[in-house]
Amino acid sequence: MITFKNVTKEYSPNIHALSGVSFRIEAGEFVSITGQSGSGKSTVAKLIFAEEKPTTGNILIGDWDVSRVRRSDIPLLRRQIGVVFQDFKLLPQKTVFENVAFALEVAGESGKRIRDIVPHVLKIVGLTEKAARYPKQISGGEQQRVSIARALVHRPKIIIADEPTGNLDAITAREIIELFTRINDFGTTVILVTHDRDIVNGLHRRVITLRNGKVVSDAQKGKYILS
Repeated sequence: MITFKNVTKEYSPNIHALSGVSFRIEAGEFVSITGQSGSGKSTVAKLIFAEEKPTTGNILIGDWDVSRVRRSDIPLLRRQIGVVFQDFKLLPQKTVFENVAFALEVAGESGKRIRDIVPHVLKIVGLTEKAARYPKQISGGEQQRVSIARALVHRPKIIIADEPTGNLDAITAREIIELFTRINDFGTTVILVTHDRDIVNGLHRRVITLRNGKVVSDAQKGKYILS
């Protein structure tokens, strides 16, 4: 489903974020991409989401060649990929319901579709009772659940979670990871970008480890490898 073929990403002649990276992620997998700061793991996420393009190499997502995708086609590609960030990126003046609905509004969905979809995804993330509250009225973990609900509204085939527990305490972080696991059980491919050793080791899932922009390990039921 996702294939990196000898991908290199240069930000300048002296800065190689990735160097000759190759791997394949099958549909329905849950994969952790790990490594210390500067290892290239967030660059992988940006390349999958077409926020960046590779300097050389190819990135295939289904029938898409992301390395050659036209700018006008990027919004269509991104509807297949939900992204969850560390800092939530919620709109403070909108309620939980409105934050999730906004992702559908900008895509031109009808009011009826929005009224059908938003309650469904809020139920999945356990926030039905908080729909009318504003971000400042809910906890950090609940705010992250809102961002996950927003990522689910287009029923994406892939969820990319880039350090989604970085601002959360250990107990709340585990709850968020359990939510991603349930989403994966529905058949959605989940790519977790993290440097949290405890989370990676607790998942017992595939782990791709990067160091200095290169893949140094790719193991099923892997462990976090110290750099």
